[in-house]
Amino acid sequence: MTVRLDTIRECLEGVIPGHIATCDAEGMPNLAYLSQVQFIDNEHVALSYQFFNRTRQNILAGSPVRLLLTSHLTGAQYRLTLAYLRTETAGPLFEQMKAKLAGIASHEGMSEVFRLRGSDVYRLLGIEQVPGATLALPPPAVNYLTALRRATGRLAGCGSLARLLETALDCLGSEFGIGHVMFLMLDESRGCLYTLASRGYPQSGVGSEIPVGAGVIGICARERIPIRIGFMTSEYGYGRTIRRSVEADGQGDSLETAIPLPGLPEAGSQMAIPVTAFDRLLGVLYMENVADLHFGYDDEDALVAFAAQLGLAMHHHQQAEELDEEAPTTENPAVQVAGPPLRVRHFAATDSVFLDDDYLIKGVAGAILWTLLSDFVERRRTSFTNKGLRVDPRIRLPGVSDNLEARLVLLQRRLDERAAGIHLAKTGRGRFSLAVDRPLQLISG
Repeated sequence: MTVRLDTIRECLEGVIPGHIATCDAEGMPNLAYLSQVQFIDNEHVALSYQFFNRTRQNILAGSPVRLLLTSHLTGAQYRLTLAYLRTETAGPLFEQMKAKLAGIASHEGMSEVFRLRGSDVYRLLGIEQVPGATLALPPPAVNYLTALRRATGRLAGCGSLARLLETALDCLGSEFGIGHVMFLMLDESRGCLYTLASRGYPQSGVGSEIPVGAGVIGICARERIPIRIGFMTSEYGYGRTIRRSVEADGQGDSLETAIPLPGLPEAGSQMAIPVTAFDRLLGVLYMENVADLHFGYDDEDALVAFAAQLGLAMHHHQQAEELDEEAPTTENPAVQVAGPPLRVRHFAATDSVFLDDDYLIKGVAGAILWTLLSDFVERRRTSFTNKGLRVDPRIRLPGVSDNLEARLVLLQRRLDERAAGIHLAKTGRGRFSLAVDRPLQLISG
């Protein structure tokens, strides 16, 4: 092959529609427009199967397949020769193409027509460039190798999970030029992801949740693959998805505990990247932009590599916290608090916690806070350890794989945003302290 497929991937974005040529058993040619071409690797591509038309009939009958693709950046055209292998109707590749096609259909006003029925996988037999004048390729907006080198170097210097997440999102802004991003942690026991950090939004959305499998973020988590959409589509929006999922829970306090997920009102481009370590999903990085087709294959490649480094760093911090030696806890009877009492109400069914009737947190983080405050009120206890919390039967951690440190980061940030006079501070590896500024009135139920 004189041309490598990974060097012309802008042709696959569909800015200029491609053409597919086949023929029937009698040699009658057929030419049709292409909705989507998906890069798999340098030897394979996938085409969207939407209609059982003449092209589809010819392919299943063994017709040779030719594609004509055009670069919207240079005007260069390429002819690809393909051999059909199989059709996938579920799984990671299908979900990637389904999400991307939803954006294309919305952009073209064809949402009711363009429905992916399958992903046709082909082996690439050859690529040839069509002779003709072309433009020079414009310089990329970001040097991805330089950005990746600098960003991963900054991750290596972080001494805590909280600092690691702050640095990761700072890097996405300063090194990669991404202005709107959030990181969501997996809550495996509840089948959802919760926002742990964000950048670029009026409200942080820390504590907001999205079910695994819902929208770009949820599908990315379920399939553990990058999902990238180039055009705005309501099918993968989050406003209605969140409320529907909350209402389906059937919990009495559900609507009061639905923290809005941060996001752009009209995102032209969306991309979600799974963060994993040793075949275990930790969370999802989600990025968006108001411009159409803002994220391309190069962005996706660089950010997948960045997410891999982030996942390893998160795993390292989790292991370090768990292996740290148990430290003695502290009780301080002399702690004095003043001011009007702060009412803290706890609902055991969901471990939801309200401060003065305003929702704060629920789930494992809520159980942790209630345990800490109970010990403070009863014993004036102010210092705690991760190991102590992990074995405390009142918290009911889902399992050893649960990232307790992430729960503490979430709780600390929610308390800081609420500014109600309760503070958590890290005092060492696997250790933290509790400070309370006002008298507490604990109410259960």
